Amino acid sequence: MRTGQQRMLADLRHRIDRLEHGHRRRAALPFGIEPVDGHLPGGGLALGALHEWIEAGPAAEFAGAATLFVAGVAARLNGTVLWCLNRRDLFAPGLMRAGLHPDRVIYAETFRERDVLAAMEEGLHEKGLAAVIGEVTRLGLTASRRLQLAAEASGVPAFVLRRWWNVAEKELASLPSAAMTRWRISPHSSLAPPAPGLGRARWHVELLRCRGGEPHSWILEACDEKGRLALPSDVADRPDQTPARRAAAG
Repeated sequence: MRTGQQRMLADLRHRIDRLEHGHRRRAALPFGIEPVDGHLPGGGLALGALHEWIEAGPAAEFAGAATLFVAGVAARLNGTVLWCLNRRDLFAPGLMRAGLHPDRVIYAETFRERDVLAAMEEGLHEKGLAAVIGEVTRLGLTASRRLQLAAEASGVPAFVLRRWWNVAEKELASLPSAAMTRWRISPHSSLAPPAPGLGRARWHVELLRCRGGEPHSWILEACDEKGRLALPSDVADRPDQTPARRAAAG
């Protein structure tokens, strides 16, 4: 083998080793729920990575389960959160109920979707942020790869909420992206509360795509005031919850 080829192979092995080493050392944020953490590579939601959430269920374009889910994840991280949006419908008291206090949030309001993606990428280059969140309808492979690379370089997680107003836009949410995980959140029927207003909402949480893992789904209780999810007591004793039977495209 020629010397030049040997050098190229050695360089390639070095790069692969660095990538694999970095993958093994990737930090993760556990949910604190064994059936969920045990299913995710690394024992939780990988930090320094791009993750994607989709709302499902009735009137999904107006519902907020996915938004509250993401807020609860961000609430359990330390530091300031950059939230990039192009609609004035983010309800701060609702975020606080999921554990994310408004004082911790910097709102970057834009009027064009491409500006949301640009603001997210710029935020991932800044130091000191706990997470960067963006609300978009379209997320192509090129843009999502840029966000994934920026998140890897900074160690800050990037969360994308896919939103839409009509059926045509909803179809765009199923297109492939470079996100490490893709989730779908929808409301789930709850038991009757012991008294009005005391019941805790339930969500159907679906892991549609996971790099290095398999699709799955769980029924979980919604975020509390500290951003924590919980396994409902009436399903906690089941041997396993129903796996997701299909993954979204991408």
